[in-house]
Amino acid sequence: MPRTAVSYSPLTPNGAVAEPAGTTINPTLVTNGVVVENVDPERTVLRVANTSTGAKAVTVRTGSGTQSWMAGQGDLVANVASETGVSYIGPFTSARFQQKGSKLFVDFASGTTGTITVLKLPKAY
Repeated sequence: MPRTAVSYSPLTPNGAVAEPAGTTINPTLVTNGVVVENVDPERTVLRVANTSTGAKAVTVRTGSGTQSWMAGQGDLVANVASETGVSYIGPFTSARFQQKGSKLFVDFASGTTGTITVLKLPKAY
């Protein structure tokens, strides 16, 4: 099955935004994973809220292809605390995490529930 595309929630330079609702982490996302299309890794931060009863791992997959010359460093695995745990993961190095076609792949440990929000850091002006 294909990964579920999750869109950016942009932040506003020199301003404020309300907390985005995020995308619910359901069994489909746990099984297939998430893809962020047209990713700008150095300006991407993941907000993962875990509502599961135990801590869960979120894995950002290393990239493939010639642009990912640092992929040999491996995946990034971040643990998110149980129940009301929230972790901010990133920003990321393009040379390690960017997939072919400007994508970012994110996977969740079995039994993960909660939300994921993909934040895009702005360039301040």
